[in-house]
Order: sequence, then C-alpha cells, then structure tokens
Amino acid sequence: MKKLGLVGGLSWGSTARYYQIINRGVAKRAGGLHSAPLVIESLDFAEVARCATADDWDCAAAHLTGAAKRLEASGAEGIVICANSMHVIHDRIAEAISVPVLHIADAVGERMQRNEIKTAALVGTRNVMTEKFYRQRLVSYGISLLPPDMELAERIDQIVYEELVLGKATRESERYMKSELTDIAKQNVQ
Repeated sequence: MKKLGLVGGLSWGSTARYYQIINRGVAKRAGGLHSAPLVIESLDFAEVARCATADDWDCAAAHLTGAAKRLEASGAEGIVICANSMHVIHDRIAEAISVPVLHIADAVGERMQRNEIKTAALVGTRNVMTEKFYRQRLVSYGISLLPPDMELAERIDQIVYEELVLGKATRESERYMKSELTDIAKQNVQ
C-alpha cells in the first residue's frame, strides 16, 4: 500500500470522516488487522475559513500548498484534500508538489460513470454547487447536472460553517436538508 497524505482540519470532523472511510476501505480489501498508512496535516480551520469566506483563494492555496509540501516531505506518495470546497485550488496544489493530488470530483465522476448515472444534482457548499472547478469535471464524465439552486447553496453554507464544522447538526437543518433532497429527487435525477 502507498502512504497517503491527508490535508485536513477542513474541518476536523471531515478529516476524521475521511480517515474512517479510508481505513474501512483498506480493512475491507486487505482484511485482518490492516489499516491505511497515512500522514495527516491538520490545519487550523479558522485560518482557512477566513480565506474562503473572503474568496481569497491565494490565501487558502498558501495554507494548503504548505500542508501538501510537508506531507510530501514526510513520505506521502499521494495527497487527498479533505474538503470538497477546497478543490477549487486543487491545480495550484498539484503544481507545487511532485506526488499526485487526488481530485474528489474525478472519483465521483468515475463512480457515477461505472454506475451509469447520467443526470444528477450537485449539492454542497456555494462554491462547489456554483463554480466550474467541480461542475466541469463531472460534466466531463458525461453527467448532466441540474442548474445550481442559489437559495439551497446559501443555506448549505450556513449549515456547514455555523453547525457542521463545530460538530453540531440541528433538527431544523436535518429537516431542511431531507425536504430539499426529496424535492431534488422529484426532478428526474438519478
């Protein structure tokens, strides 16, 4: 197995989830007592959030590129960015290091292609739902995407940045998301 480097702390909860998913996948494939060889660079999310809130992607890129370089120096043979929204600076990070930086939209697109999914709704933070860095990659896999719902995007930003990154999820937010996802499912997407 190759050693992966996780750029984390975006938020710590999502980093923990990536860690858990990767290790469960390794255990399922390799069996026994196997777990993933990983190194994690956990950033102070407050600093990265300050950059993202201001749409200052140069600032965010400096934080994440520094983390990726430290992971590469520690022996990581591939890098994973533990946040969909930070893939907006994926290419800058990939150019700054010599090991591959996996792009989450490629993994999603490949899975959707294997599952013969042709139509979908992209649900996430505002920049994930509206900017081309994620949408274009999915479209390149032959996926037709619903247009972004700006009201939903803004509400998801609120839920993510005011609740989830703090390890909270209110019943109101859960109900809202269930309702929205039910409505999206009625729009003839797979």
